[in-house]
Amino acid sequence: MPDYLIYEIMDGKPIHYKGYREVLAGTKKFSEIIGLSTLQSFIVAYLQRLLFRELSEDQYTVLSSETGLHLDKRTNLAGDILIFDNATLPIDAINEFYAQVPPNVVIEVDISADSVDVDADGYIFQKTQKLLNFGVEKVIWITTVAKKVTVATPQGDWQVKDWHKDIDVLDGIQFNIGQYLAKKGSSFA
Repeated sequence: MPDYLIYEIMDGKPIHYKGYREVLAGTKKFSEIIGLSTLQSFIVAYLQRLLFRELSEDQYTVLSSETGLHLDKRTNLAGDILIFDNATLPIDAINEFYAQVPPNVVIEVDISADSVDVDADGYIFQKTQKLLNFGVEKVIWITTVAKKVTVATPQGDWQVKDWHKDIDVLDGIQFNIGQYLAKKGSSFA
């Protein structure tokens, strides 16, 4: 199995990109399975604009594009949007390797892992718990098919909300996916 088809490693077990079997069978190219849908990208872009506008760059660093997190020798995960406190991830710790410190917040939009490797609900819960155990203060999952947002904190407060509800990120910053999509005229609102 080529390493480039591995999306993440959890507890030493490889988790492959959704669609990796088609790449192995020659019916798809790798470039066809690694990208996000336009809806996923639109949501990520909305969240990035909001965070870049509202968060102080002197206090926080926002990273995206499946940024890697090295939790331990058996677990490497990726995140759509990671918000780090600059005291935790100073500029001299930003390099060509995965981050080895926990971000304050991880935001995920849908699942890029193949369903053969994981079941969707189990994957969300397992990855979320690993991130919280690592020291992440809040994990936010946005699921576009269900139009739901799951918010989890280390205190065991896990909430599933309709994506038309306001969702707190940190420092009083909120987003509302459904409202934003409706404002833009999207049929997915």
